[in-house]
Amino acid sequence: MQPPAFWWRPATDAGLMAGLLAPLAHIYAAATARRLNRTSWHAPVPVLCCGNIGVGGAGKTPLVMDMAQRALSRGRRPAFLSRGYGGRARMGTRVDPNHHTARDVGDEPLLLARIAPCYVGTDRAVSARRALADGADCLLMDDGFQNPTLHQDLALVVVDGAVGFGNGRVLPAGPLREPVATALARAGGMVVMGHDRQGIKASLPDGLPCFAATLQPDTQAIPPDRPIIAFAGIGRPGKFFEGLAQCGIHPARCLAFPDHHAYTAAEQARLHRLAVQAGACLVTTQKDAVRLDAALRAQVRTVGLQLAWATPAMPERILDLWLGTIQQ
Repeated sequence: MQPPAFWWRPATDAGLMAGLLAPLAHIYAAATARRLNRTSWHAPVPVLCCGNIGVGGAGKTPLVMDMAQRALSRGRRPAFLSRGYGGRARMGTRVDPNHHTARDVGDEPLLLARIAPCYVGTDRAVSARRALADGADCLLMDDGFQNPTLHQDLALVVVDGAVGFGNGRVLPAGPLREPVATALARAGGMVVMGHDRQGIKASLPDGLPCFAATLQPDTQAIPPDRPIIAFAGIGRPGKFFEGLAQCGIHPARCLAFPDHHAYTAAEQARLHRLAVQAGACLVTTQKDAVRLDAALRAQVRTVGLQLAWATPAMPERILDLWLGTIQQ
């Protein structure tokens, strides 16, 4: 399912549906607040959460990957904690990219595990204990800002600068998991991905650190002399297609699928058939590629994302805030 258009309209123009759904939004927000009142387990190592307030992709996974690589360069032993969306592995399973598939552990964990150990499960405390037993000295949560199972020493709210907080309403009246003010009161900082078209920075509470970065597609693998058929099943597929266009790549067709979409055999056969008929090259994201069968995965070209910070000091400041939360 695609999110309704009224989610992304200004609050003053959200329309009748947003108003009608307001009572359900109050119930959803109250349920989230009750869940967050649960007692969290405090790990003996620094925990960084990169999460968001709204649904959909904002750039959390590239951010935690960047942070982990920088922690490694400082001689630390980071580990990732991920929900493992759509996976069926046991709680606290350590991801093995050579053995597990996206159906086992989800798509993001397969990418994260290429950098540092990654553990999956909704109970982040269980995963954290497994990571500590394996020697981790700092932890990164990919999403989970509203997950109370593990105490977050530093929580960064990641927001897409193009859409901001949408109409500012909570699900199902809007795209938010909780009210903005409530969320930012718990946050230790914000990372705005892309150009701030919604005036996000100007509306933040005084004293809340704000960082800025952009996601730059790595299109080196795309052949310049063939037609392109692009497809993506991520939070905002249009963002992927726009990124290609900004790099001068204009696909003959763009096919959008829901976030974390599990591609069926019929869908993969159709993608292959479309490419053959058009003499085209299939192009998708790294997250989508791990959800494909091996035969089609071997044919597609993947586009990775490189995180570019507004200033070199920003990520180092985040590292200092995160790794300095607990004295080693």
